[in-house]
Amino acid sequence: MALNMGQKILVTGGGGYIGSHCVVELIEAGYHPVVIDNFSNAVREGDVPESLRRIEKFLNTQIEFHELDLLDKPGLEKIFKKHSFYAVMHFAGLKAVGESVEQPLKYYRVNLTGTINLLEVMQSHGVRNLVFSSSATVYGDPQKLPIDEQHPAGGCTNPYGKTKYFIEEIIRDQCTAEKDWNAVLLRYFNPIGAHISGQIGEDPQGIPNNLLPYVAQVAVGRRKHLNVFGNDYSTPDGTGVRDYIHVVDLAKGHIAAIRKLKDSSGCKVYNLGTGTGYSVLQMVNAMEKASGRKIAYQIAPRRSGDVASCYGDPTLAEKELGWKAEYGLERMCEDLWRWQSQNPTGFSN
Repeated sequence: MALNMGQKILVTGGGGYIGSHCVVELIEAGYHPVVIDNFSNAVREGDVPESLRRIEKFLNTQIEFHELDLLDKPGLEKIFKKHSFYAVMHFAGLKAVGESVEQPLKYYRVNLTGTINLLEVMQSHGVRNLVFSSSATVYGDPQKLPIDEQHPAGGCTNPYGKTKYFIEEIIRDQCTAEKDWNAVLLRYFNPIGAHISGQIGEDPQGIPNNLLPYVAQVAVGRRKHLNVFGNDYSTPDGTGVRDYIHVVDLAKGHIAAIRKLKDSSGCKVYNLGTGTGYSVLQMVNAMEKASGRKIAYQIAPRRSGDVASCYGDPTLAEKELGWKAEYGLERMCEDLWRWQSQNPTGFSN
């Protein structure tokens, strides 16, 4: 604990689903998170995200928060003048695949310009350590399974994925140009579940884009049924297979990444996943078991751009970060159900 005491970490997008779970792990590991968020994906409670207000309560602590958009460079300068950060954890960005196809310029402006502003302000204030929230979407359609970090990246199927890939490249180039920079790029598979307290979790605004929050909303009675897009893939039961990871495991991977920065190894890339693929129907069954409720679903036509199977090889993270996912499917669904059943309408009532 004492080692990290007072090491300040700037967390961008720390009011969101993954960011807020990482804030919990940072505090528990003895770091001092300073959070910025623009509320694009966080529910407001007064001047702070409701997620952070709840964390303050269940961890009995105080979290410094600033409402800020990364497109506001002077505002960002102000925060870097006020604090001496050891590292930045960068989550902030737009993240809906479908929306990115419809509004590519918005995605490029927010994700790329926001990140460039952040890197420039880091550079001018001597902050040289970065953990970036990337995505397995940078791999595009899998050429081989499981996907390891050597798998070609950049053949992305949508603008959201391209922004993640372009940001990775920008960070890589910066680390090459400035030898004292260190970055860890974390490519996530599909984060699900929630903190065991049931106090924080994923609260998609509008219709969920991801399978599990949708299934949970069907179980709790907010939606009539699930559409299963395609049951004729070459997978064990014909439905799409994905690598799901418990969000708390994912958050612990970020702590391992922060610790890795002190090795000064330049720019490193790691997959964070379990290495196990589960089908849509396996997920539905697991949620039925966790919730004790029947989940109605209908088979719908395949969605364009969906691949049959996608799962990762997380062995490099285990070898170099000393990190491994601990929680299995049952626990992911139990924790998701606790969050959803205690908060049927998410953070807002």
